[in-house]
Amino acid sequence: MGCVCCKFPSSWSNGDGKKVKGKKDKNATADELLEVVPIPSHNFKLECAVLTRRGYYPDTPNKENQDCFCIKTSIQGNPNVHFFGVFDGHGHSGKQCSEFVRNRLVEILCSDDTLLEDPVKAYESAFLTTNDELHMNPDIDDSMSGTTAITVLVIGDKLYVANVGDSRAVISVKEGDHGHVVAQDLSRDQTPFRTDECERVKQCGARVLSVDQVEGVKDPTVQTWGDEESAGSDPPRLWMQNAMYPGTAFTRSVGDSLAEKIGVVAVPEVSVVQLMDKNPFFVLASDGVFEFLSSQAVVDMVDRYIDPRSACSAVAAESYKLWLEHENRTDDITIIVVHINGLSNSDVTTGGEAGVSNVQPTFLKPDVTPPRSEMFQSIGSDLSHFSYQQITSTLEQTPNHDQTKR
Repeated sequence: MGCVCCKFPSSWSNGDGKKVKGKKDKNATADELLEVVPIPSHNFKLECAVLTRRGYYPDTPNKENQDCFCIKTSIQGNPNVHFFGVFDGHGHSGKQCSEFVRNRLVEILCSDDTLLEDPVKAYESAFLTTNDELHMNPDIDDSMSGTTAITVLVIGDKLYVANVGDSRAVISVKEGDHGHVVAQDLSRDQTPFRTDECERVKQCGARVLSVDQVEGVKDPTVQTWGDEESAGSDPPRLWMQNAMYPGTAFTRSVGDSLAEKIGVVAVPEVSVVQLMDKNPFFVLASDGVFEFLSSQAVVDMVDRYIDPRSACSAVAAESYKLWLEHENRTDDITIIVVHINGLSNSDVTTGGEAGVSNVQPTFLKPDVTPPRSEMFQSIGSDLSHFSYQQITSTLEQTPNHDQTKR
């Protein structure tokens, strides 16, 4: 059984898999790694690679990479069960939050005896327990820090995808005789651009406004922001009723205890997908990748490469380039590419339209109950450069938005 979590040697293995030497990318913060993981129950293999790259921050050159990832094979000693996750931290304690969540989420899943009986329930329980433990951790101030999480649990020939936040999972689908590859999202970004999420947080007391609206440059009564592409660098954010914080551009996360008061919850949205022989690969990545690249663009790039390590490098490089074309900085970038090799189950059908029915994910609607607890962490640490007096009063100034997440 193996576990790879951000810091690793130049080669690695899971015991059952094939060890392959990592290929160093001069722009990555660590080696690119290749792992071949057999799934004996259905006689196919997963070939996966990962790359994480610190963002370029000219104003804060020493800022750490707050992204992290985890690849854990043979969960509970089962060679047919494997976990992949990308965690995108934000805020002053973002790195601590993402690493804590990465570690505890996997530990809880591994110790849950009901995981294989009811993966969806186990997933939801693991996220909520991890969130509670993060709040109670005396060494991490998550009052205005936290992490998003996009995770995939492989059980035989099914994927269970759990998402909290705005990182993303995508699967490729071969269509037609010519093998044209189409992207199918396995998760839905949880941001105020989504009508259902926007209304949910408003019911919890959030104001939803862009920075220009908060500053009075634009009309705050206009509650339409177009889509994520047209909104550019000023997306809608969540604010307290009488204060100019927390300013999150997502509606769910793990951590962010102050934002919980206005509906930012750690309840994951879980989708279930039956893998088919028309699925060449799937991808998990932080929003540093998807900020300027569509799901289809990412799938098209990955499809050009036989080696998933080369695909990771290409997507990361293109993402980095596009960031610098649009802004004077880049976000942290993390991507996992998983090739699906040798799967042959074309006799499995799930209904729906021909050619795409095999990967239409079933999104399971979770019970999202707004938290009412007032048991939140102390806000003694740096909260986007506010003092305690400022953050507990109605503010007349604009916060430093470097601590908020796009």
